[in-house]
Amino acid sequence: MTHDHDLVLRPTAAQTEAALNPPPGRNGGDLVVETLAGLGATTVFGLPGQHALGMFDALRRSDLRYIGLRVENNAGFAADAYGRITGEAAPLLLSTGPGALTSLAALQEAAAASAPVLAISSQIPTAGLGGGRHGYLHELPDQSASFRGVVKSVHTVRTQSQIPSAIAAAWQSALTAPHGPVWVEIPQDVLLAETLVPVVTGGDAFPEELPPRPELTALAAHLLSSAARPAIIAGGGVVRADAAGKLRQLAERLSAPVVTTFGGKGAFPWTHPLSLQSWLEDRHTTDFLEDADVLLVVGSGLGELSSNYHTFKPRGRVIQIEADLGKLESNHPALGIHADARLALQALLETIEGTRGDESARGRVREVLDRVRERIDSQQLTLEQDLLVSIRQALPSRSPSFWDMTILAYWAWSAFDPRGTNTMHSAQGSGGLGYAFPAALGAAAADPTHPVLAVSGDGGALYSIAELATARQYDLNVTWLIVDDGGYGILREYMTDAFGETTGTELTRPDYVALAESFGVPGVRTTPETLADDLAKSLAAPGPSVVVLPAVLRMFAPTHVEG
Repeated sequence: MTHDHDLVLRPTAAQTEAALNPPPGRNGGDLVVETLAGLGATTVFGLPGQHALGMFDALRRSDLRYIGLRVENNAGFAADAYGRITGEAAPLLLSTGPGALTSLAALQEAAAASAPVLAISSQIPTAGLGGGRHGYLHELPDQSASFRGVVKSVHTVRTQSQIPSAIAAAWQSALTAPHGPVWVEIPQDVLLAETLVPVVTGGDAFPEELPPRPELTALAAHLLSSAARPAIIAGGGVVRADAAGKLRQLAERLSAPVVTTFGGKGAFPWTHPLSLQSWLEDRHTTDFLEDADVLLVVGSGLGELSSNYHTFKPRGRVIQIEADLGKLESNHPALGIHADARLALQALLETIEGTRGDESARGRVREVLDRVRERIDSQQLTLEQDLLVSIRQALPSRSPSFWDMTILAYWAWSAFDPRGTNTMHSAQGSGGLGYAFPAALGAAAADPTHPVLAVSGDGGALYSIAELATARQYDLNVTWLIVDDGGYGILREYMTDAFGETTGTELTRPDYVALAESFGVPGVRTTPETLADDLAKSLAAPGPSVVVLPAVLRMFAPTHVEG
């Protein structure tokens, strides 16, 4: 009898020849790039540093495309977006100490948004590992400790023979649900030393599947089939799992209204008769969801933003499907199903029989959306709504957009139609500034066939202004809309409301059009009235561009503080 674990793949004649006669001049860095290529990587992001030069020298001998950014954190944001757009693990090459640490905020965002990023950093020479203080440049007592609480897994390499297996294990970890960033670190001397390890020719590292437990699926299917008022909250896990089609089938079969979280934008068609859109920061939506007798939550932990700042108190039975075990029932008691969203939705579709023909659900959706519209319209915020209409008009339907932490983005979370399953992305996972533009560059590198839009405020723009040089160097098709209100607009609003005056919110800023042009990037100053035309022209022109909109915007009134 032959068991699966007895099967061994025999090397081909070409693999044997390559192993016996490796090309001269290879080092540990070659093992890194060979492994990445073997796993299927085609593009890497990063920034060189003294300890990492072995990897960057090896890039010269490989077919991998390198996109170099000016700041490590921005390189991390670019890799994050590349991973979101392609669903592949995006390699991020970094140097030791300050270079590595500068990427932490980006890796936190990738972790929060389940973006597969494979960060590979150099380390001090092997002799300095293990603590103590040896006085090496960039030395940390335990570099990996800085990342262990942020990434999914940490892999420290000490010899060249460990490199292929460590990178393959990290790749598998990054792409196993829930997707996320992983960390590999390799000492400088290991990267630089000539290697006797044969050329890496194999690289399969298949992610592990995470199917639902059948007894839980059976109970969930029974509850949903028996529900009088089912409803669904769809989070980012639906988008990452490419499960939007299955979600739609289930919602239509159950006649269940669907609201998408801000991270789940596009998980359900915006104009579908069962779509409650994304108005999570509205009491009318919260009341509707609380009234559901069975609420299916797919790919969301029901965190602060997804629960109207924890004011959401469901009265019915909650079923939660979540790939991140730590998020399961972390905020509300539920029938918790630890599973990939796609596999779990498929299991429910196979278990639930028949179709519920409940026209009243569509009427209740229209009623909620009408109440939301009345509340927003009563606040005389036409400028902000008109700007979103102009952006939607100018942006091609299949083009992705990336939004920084800025007032217009907060509006977009609730009010913008993404017109696609994987087209709208923001930094709301961890809430850091500076995400939009470098992330848009990563998306443009992933798919050059569609122009990409980035939206920032002037405060967030200054975090990533150096990447105008990157956009120009690689001629990436990104249009950057900068809403210039002379400060940190949302913090100005928060402080004024709370304290009656502001501190530290007002900014001296450059002439963004002139600054863009100094990088060789065309820029234009627009108005609310001309935004749609100016944005459309910029998006249609090849290469990078900047559109600057001087405007002071306001947020709609929150409902989580009412009463």
